[in-house]
Amino acid sequence: MLNEIITVYAIIDDLLKAIGHDEDCRRNMNDAEIITTSVCAAMFFGGNHSKACRYMKDHKLIPKMLEKSRFNRRLHSISMLINDLFHQMGMILKEISDCTEYLLDSFPVAMCDNIRIFNVKLIAAKEYRGYTASKKRYFYGVKIQLLTTKSGIPVEFAFMPGSANDVRALNALPLNLPPGSEVYGDSAYTDYMIEDDLQETSQISLKVMRKKNSKRQDLPWNQYIKQHTRHYIETVFSSITRVFPKSIHAVTYEGFLLKLGVFIFAFTLQKAFQ
Repeated sequence: MLNEIITVYAIIDDLLKAIGHDEDCRRNMNDAEIITTSVCAAMFFGGNHSKACRYMKDHKLIPKMLEKSRFNRRLHSISMLINDLFHQMGMILKEISDCTEYLLDSFPVAMCDNIRIFNVKLIAAKEYRGYTASKKRYFYGVKIQLLTTKSGIPVEFAFMPGSANDVRALNALPLNLPPGSEVYGDSAYTDYMIEDDLQETSQISLKVMRKKNSKRQDLPWNQYIKQHTRHYIETVFSSITRVFPKSIHAVTYEGFLLKLGVFIFAFTLQKAFQ
């Protein structure tokens, strides 16, 4: 565990130096230590920042640990920086990968149980009430659109309201991929115009499963390749959600999204450097 924490800090510190990040030298904790603590909370403490802070202080990894309220304020102030670091990591993984195949899918994360929807205070909007067809139940929360390598390492993600369809999410993801890449998704991503635009402008092939009434039917062997390739994404989702606590504690909607983003960042670091 200590070796993993030291490795995470070294990676984050190098990423910050690579993007030319600058901060006040008079701070008791630098941004690399703040981010490392939050990532370790996601890895080992179910997202509980208080437990992670105590562990880092007790083991003298960060002797000048901030108090809980100051730590949370600092963490929220660098939420965009954490997002930038994840995408920087994603760009590196895309560049060093020999594989040009990527997997795209979404999974829901509920803010609360259905029975508590009317009492939720993080956010109140009908568009956050979505439906999970595989479980045949409604949920109130967000959908995480996730793009991974073929081996299951996340390289891009976006948060969408629970009721948003997957075609809408295609416009939210940057899809900053090398020319010649192939993105595999299910039939929910069917949009012929987006498929043609990606192919013409970026040389990216969007390979989605075809519906029975599709105007662009696949040959049997192409359908088998698509089904076989994208099947692994479900295993990735189960691996990520396995480390989620039963309920993600957050006081604000921004804090809820911040914790989700850190969980994905932590999973990426574990998969990429295990």
